[in-house]
Amino acid sequence: MTIREDIAPATKPFRIFVVEDDLWYGELLVHHLTLNPDYEVRRFENARDAIANLHLAPDVITLDYSLPDMNGDEALKRLKVELPNVAVVVISGQENISTAIDILKKGAYDYIVKDDEAKERLWNTVNNIRSNVELRHEVDQLREQITNRYDMSNLLIGNCEAMRKVYQLIGKAAQTQITVSLSGDTGTGKELVAKAIHFNSSRSKSPFIAINVASIPRELLESELFGYEKGAFTGANARRSGKFEDAHGGTLFLDEIGEMDISMQAKLLRVLQEKEITRLGSSEVVPVDVRIIVATHKNIADETSKGNFREDLYYRLLGLPIKLPPLCERGNDILILAKHFLDTFCVENKLSKKSLTPEAKDKLLFYRFPGNVRELKAVIELAAVMADGNQITPADITFTATKTPTDLLDQDLTLEEYDARIIRHYLNRFDDNVLEVAARLNIGKSTIYRMLKEGKL
Repeated sequence: MTIREDIAPATKPFRIFVVEDDLWYGELLVHHLTLNPDYEVRRFENARDAIANLHLAPDVITLDYSLPDMNGDEALKRLKVELPNVAVVVISGQENISTAIDILKKGAYDYIVKDDEAKERLWNTVNNIRSNVELRHEVDQLREQITNRYDMSNLLIGNCEAMRKVYQLIGKAAQTQITVSLSGDTGTGKELVAKAIHFNSSRSKSPFIAINVASIPRELLESELFGYEKGAFTGANARRSGKFEDAHGGTLFLDEIGEMDISMQAKLLRVLQEKEITRLGSSEVVPVDVRIIVATHKNIADETSKGNFREDLYYRLLGLPIKLPPLCERGNDILILAKHFLDTFCVENKLSKKSLTPEAKDKLLFYRFPGNVRELKAVIELAAVMADGNQITPADITFTATKTPTDLLDQDLTLEEYDARIIRHYLNRFDDNVLEVAARLNIGKSTIYRMLKEGKL
């Protein structure tokens, strides 16, 4: 949804209910609170009228302890049942400490005695509540932004059959707590998939912690994962929590798990079995509740057979396997992704909108992309910078590798894959006109329709 720039989005006013049967005192509180023009204040003479208007979603309710229709205890209970998160400030003529303590234990935000300082104390209390509400709204907005950011429709782009299967598996994984093992070449988007699973799961409001096992020296990996106590080793000047503790309640993503040292694998297995860790230099056992997602570009089954990976850990981590296809097997997804990266880059860098010429599209389609989606993104961003006009031509596209459209026959493809590449090339060239392509290639249009239906194009 797009918001018009000339129309400011509506914001909810900060709404206060004053529940007070004493007309003079009630109007005094209303007058004092409305000195802040941002406050919308309404007065009610009894609790029932206030409860009947809770659909207006007040942020604060000031509640006289002695009302004609019900006492403070009963009114507070009713209000908290209807609106559990509303801040209720009880105002009473009673200076009894035990009453105040009891009211606060039952969920009141504050207890204010009706004396000469009541107005100022209420003013300060309401301002504090407003600050907390605004902070909570900011946090909620950030959470929503993060969730939207990792919504599969925004994150995982493409419509080939292989990716549709990936989307289905992500959905299944997000609904459960099963361990997920991601495999695929470097640059296929394994961490993005891990984030999509986390932020669409019941753990979305808890941390997502990622660690690349291959980037951590093996002698430091244990302390990174499990933490350490002060003095545990040279340079350990203070206690530090590890990634498992940091991810408590959330998800821990272990990238390149296939690079983990065999001795470290045994320690990881124990943590997964016992659901507890012990920091280096400590005997204290710390329970951890963590969902595990692992990823690797290696074939872990092969590594297990070679003795490089523990068989018991392999089966512990296998869980729900999701294999991400290389970009060269995703057909027209290359152009879908290219358009997405191009549009995003132009917006972020305040460039005029650019498009790919048919020849530029051909160049992308016939390139193998050994760096997969990550490489495509880099190629497109560079092309956007190099293009002089609003169209990106083949001359603007630079590949790090040496493969070009003329190298098609050098690619390790099956005959069916070669056919698909050629047909897709002509479909793009002739704007998906199946009849025209069938005539040009001298093949039956039913063949093209079948390959489209099967997701091979």
